[in-house]
Amino acid sequence: MALKKKPVTGMNDMLPREMEIRDYVIQMIKDTYRTFGFSAIETPCVEHIENLLSKQGGENEQLIFKILKRGAKLNLETAKTESDLVDGGLRYDLTLPLSRYYANHANELPSPFKALQVGNVWRADRPQRGRYRQFMQCDIDILGEPSNLAEIELILATSTLLGKLDFRHFTIRINDRQILKAMAGYSGFAKESFDEVFIILDKMDKIGPEGVEMELKEAGYKENVVDTYLTLFKEVTNDLEGIHYLKEKLAGYLEPEVAEGLETIISTVEETKEADFAMRFDPTLVRGMSYYTGTIFEISMDEFGGSVGGGGRYDKMIGKFTGQDTPACGFSIGFERIVLLLLESGYQIPTKKEKKAYLIEKGMPSEGVTRILALAKEERAKGYQVLVSNMKKNKKFQKDQLAQDGYTDVKECFVREFAPQGEE
Repeated sequence: MALKKKPVTGMNDMLPREMEIRDYVIQMIKDTYRTFGFSAIETPCVEHIENLLSKQGGENEQLIFKILKRGAKLNLETAKTESDLVDGGLRYDLTLPLSRYYANHANELPSPFKALQVGNVWRADRPQRGRYRQFMQCDIDILGEPSNLAEIELILATSTLLGKLDFRHFTIRINDRQILKAMAGYSGFAKESFDEVFIILDKMDKIGPEGVEMELKEAGYKENVVDTYLTLFKEVTNDLEGIHYLKEKLAGYLEPEVAEGLETIISTVEETKEADFAMRFDPTLVRGMSYYTGTIFEISMDEFGGSVGGGGRYDKMIGKFTGQDTPACGFSIGFERIVLLLLESGYQIPTKKEKKAYLIEKGMPSEGVTRILALAKEERAKGYQVLVSNMKKNKKFQKDQLAQDGYTDVKECFVREFAPQGEE
């Protein structure tokens, strides 16, 4: 039986053109974030299964690629539960591994610590456009900073990066989990029902207010509670005035400093941003991860029709490892979706050195090959990407392929030009 040549479902082969863009974007990410003071770290792709199943990752905990125990530890005959078979899993994001990393190395790190992490993660999800089962995540996090400076720096760094990649007119939506809870509490929902309410609210973009209303009522919530809740969303605006309105409306349910903090973040970013984008208060923004404790944000891009990044504050997660809560806030860009948009738009890497090729005619003597390789060496020393290849019979097809790969200078090296004197 022939081996399968296509990748496993949800995985993706990378062609040279895509790899060129990916490498460029990764380098741009690292260079840009380092100018904001972030330091690169790396964590293993495999995590303890107890950590991955700690009820921090929301629905992603249902999508873990689990790893069987190895060697003598794996005994299929005596196994009775999953814990007898599994002790590890592939990470589904970079936030939980970072929290474990910080808990393990806090004494060796500065405070606050600004972390930059780029790496693959895995989710047994249903593949779709821009979403795979293995994909790259690019995270920046600030650990140990309780003030709004963390959110402001994360938003400015991420938006600056997107601006350098020629993205324009995108929107960063922002909300706070405390506002979500205050709106639900004011409306009459019991605290224990908040998670279910937020899961339904998170569908607002897809099913609209009418759909949210129907699902809440079908879930058994009282009509007057649902009506009060949805009226709040109708009355609030997506700007600073909307935040101010909720600060007054939800008095007794919402601490004033929460609303004031959001106002500070939005106004400060608007005044100091480099890229062309908008900040928008969105009281329907939920974010699925249960570890978020405060500010949450997402990047919306019209070209993609959805989110291409997000993050928020998770002040309780590190405490799960250490017993002592540590302020933490992070922002992750949707690397795969951004690369997809760049590829579809025909993005060309700026200031890229010219790509050159030398095609060697059949029968070229060794002295000629040596001279050609010496020329290629000189060009590479100048920073050019240089390909040396034998000339094919179908020379036109070969040159067309090179042109598609970005080779703008193709030199045909004939024997008569490079043979030693007297041998032509």
